[in-house]
Amino acid sequence: MSTTTATAVAPLTIEDAEVLVTAARRAAEAADVTVSVTVLDAGGHLLAFRRDDRAVLISGETSTRKAYTALQLNAPTADLVDAVQPGGLFHTLPTALDRPLLFIAGGLPVHRDGRLVGAIGVGGGAPEQDHGFATAAVEALA
Repeated sequence: MSTTTATAVAPLTIEDAEVLVTAARRAAEAADVTVSVTVLDAGGHLLAFRRDDRAVLISGETSTRKAYTALQLNAPTADLVDAVQPGGLFHTLPTALDRPLLFIAGGLPVHRDGRLVGAIGVGGGAPEQDHGFATAAVEALA
């Protein structure tokens, strides 16, 4: 029997999701880029989604798949690109899951007290831009 006690970690809330979406959107607007932003909770449930009317329609699906990928693998999507190349650690993973993963920059896991509480995905700009917008959002939440 373990004598250690588990410490509760506050889940990602709607208010947190609003902070993430607003910060990502502001970072994108400062760069004159139109993006879609998706925020998922730790269970993969949609907490927030925003797509500007000027954003390309596919950017919404892209942001959602980036968030899902970051959540499922608990890693920034930018760090996973090499893992899906032939011979990479996750080479067959994208076809092994019901929901396809997306391995381009712009998805980040969100942690609180060292634990995974959700993820954000940003789509619409260049991958490096999307990564920067997501990073700005996570930093705003901290």
